[in-house]
Amino acid sequence: MHLTLNSDKKRIALMAIWTPDLGGRKGPKYSQLVEAITDEIKSGTLAPGTRLPPHRQLAYALGISPNTTSRAYAECVSRGLLQGAVGRGTFVRMPQDRSNRELSANLYRTNEGPIDFCHNLPLPGTAAKYLSQTLAELSGQPGLQAFLDYQTNHEYAHHLAAGAQWLRQMKVNAAPNEIVLTCGAQHGILATLMALTEPGNALLTEELSYAPVFNMAEHLGLKLHSVAMDRDGLLPEALEEACDRRAARVLYLMPTIQTPTTVTMSERRRNALIEVARKHQLLLIEDDVYGPLRLQSPPPLALLAPERTIYISSCSKCLSPGLRVAFLRAPTALATAIRRAVTLSCWMPPPLMTEIAARWICDGTADLLTQAQRSEANVRQALAQKLLGGFKLQADSHGFHVWLQLPEHWQADLFCSEAARTGVLLTPGTAFCVDQRLQPQAVRISLSHEANRERVAMGLKKLAELLTRPAATSHPLLI
Repeated sequence: MHLTLNSDKKRIALMAIWTPDLGGRKGPKYSQLVEAITDEIKSGTLAPGTRLPPHRQLAYALGISPNTTSRAYAECVSRGLLQGAVGRGTFVRMPQDRSNRELSANLYRTNEGPIDFCHNLPLPGTAAKYLSQTLAELSGQPGLQAFLDYQTNHEYAHHLAAGAQWLRQMKVNAAPNEIVLTCGAQHGILATLMALTEPGNALLTEELSYAPVFNMAEHLGLKLHSVAMDRDGLLPEALEEACDRRAARVLYLMPTIQTPTTVTMSERRRNALIEVARKHQLLLIEDDVYGPLRLQSPPPLALLAPERTIYISSCSKCLSPGLRVAFLRAPTALATAIRRAVTLSCWMPPPLMTEIAARWICDGTADLLTQAQRSEANVRQALAQKLLGGFKLQADSHGFHVWLQLPEHWQADLFCSEAARTGVLLTPGTAFCVDQRLQPQAVRISLSHEANRERVAMGLKKLAELLTRPAATSHPLLI
């Protein structure tokens, strides 16, 4: 490496021209360069946030063509190793294992340490007092042993009836044989994919989507393909093109308070998507975990196209996070297959857990808890609008999160890194990308994990201050 002194009086740093050793590597030159970049990122020689040399300068140093370095950089971007920022160069991406990113923060709610805007969990709420009452009622009843035994559809028929009541509130009608109980919505999605797909099948999703689905697809051997979106959600013409190009059977999507964009799809858009789905015999997995929070929503896909929609609604997002119970509605034949997948994966949801959920749905407690979640979400959304309203913010007043488009001088990974330095944890938009070549300079801010409103306000104020600062340069520049 050739070292020169930076003459900028504002800071003194060592500048270097990074020239990897391609000796001993086989294959085309661009492939050799990709391998060299990969190896040096793994070894730590190229640290996260480091800016790489411009294409032409590196090409000159290596004695290869600029087209070769451009192709190598593009390949590294598609693999998620590098990230380009217009006008600023190409950088080594910050670490972001999508399966573990959200586990880096503590799920336990505390008023100490970093302010956690990563976890999109429901608010702590007041469920504890209702739980105490329900357990007291149960303790005085006979037949408690049944809650510690295996159960079949016959034993938990009243749980299915409660599920039907819950679904009717979302305008979804379901017969008992169309309902499947699962251990939360995430388990419901997994069981549905297990039942409806085989290794090698294509799975379509929105281009920004619920990250755990990416990991499910990987473990099930599915080929994940994204479908473009706009401000009204997934684009029908993009879905048409994807169906023409891929032999896809299943589309996973979140039409209401979408994660991460907060978009709620219009009824007109929903009908247009259904038209495409019917034309291509496409099954729809409708994740509607936030649907109960919205007082007014367009009709769910399951109402508009019940013959091809697997609808998923969860208690844990609206009542209490530890209440891991979800209700799926699917056409009878599909419901039977999904029920088998549930049996394979966990045999059954814990009967005591589903009993609590069923009682709360039937006695009105679920309505009270949902209203409490909705009210607190309104307060926190208003706080976000007050403190971040001067920036490009997408939000739903009843949702738990906001989608913040960053100013041009900020790169999402670097912004999250700098926010963490100030004690605020965020999730960059790239964590929700199916296609790693898509690099939204945006972050998701989850407002509900923190139990204390004051900490939420403090975190939002820190972000507002950071947004107005120049972008950080926390690593040496390699030019």
